[in-house]
Amino acid sequence: MTEVFSDSRYMIRRKVFKLFGGAFHIYDSAGAVTAYCKMKAFKLKEDLRIYRSEEMHEEIIRIAARGVIDFSAAYDVIDSSSGQKIGTLQRRGVKSMLRDEWAILDASDSPIGKIIEDSLAMAILRRVVNIVPQTFNATLRDRVVCRYKQRFNPFVFKLEIDFHPEFRDNKSLLIAGGILLAAIEGRQE
Repeated sequence: MTEVFSDSRYMIRRKVFKLFGGAFHIYDSAGAVTAYCKMKAFKLKEDLRIYRSEEMHEEIIRIAARGVIDFSAAYDVIDSSSGQKIGTLQRRGVKSMLRDEWAILDASDSPIGKIIEDSLAMAILRRVVNIVPQTFNATLRDRVVCRYKQRFNPFVFKLEIDFHPEFRDNKSLLIAGGILLAAIEGRQE
């Protein structure tokens, strides 16, 4: 897979007025659209596609739910050009009741990290007062590799992704994590 995401900062913005399905723009640190994600409407299983542009000529990543409406859903992240699984992101259902948490699994479904809301106290406050933006840390092999931070805006969902400067691995799995945070966690607002 050709690395599409080589920048260290991104912003995911959920399209404001979309009648069916979901749409997300992914911007790099210069503000240019790096990718576009479309979520199909009326699907029992989540199916998100990430394209190089809004024209949707070249699909680069597919995010596919393994099951139908599952509290602890697992989402396979697939390189569209090769058809190979990059990894899996699995929502931790019971753990996510108070503090959102996702497991990061490698291509063979072995745990390699997690995406977790920043603090239990802030997570509880967010559930009571819906104007406190969410922040998540992603760790791989016990090392924080990126931070997801929601920017409060009552009309537009924006999620910033800041990668650690030394992180040089393929960022596609963690970008997919950001899309899932915007699509799944963002729905809870």
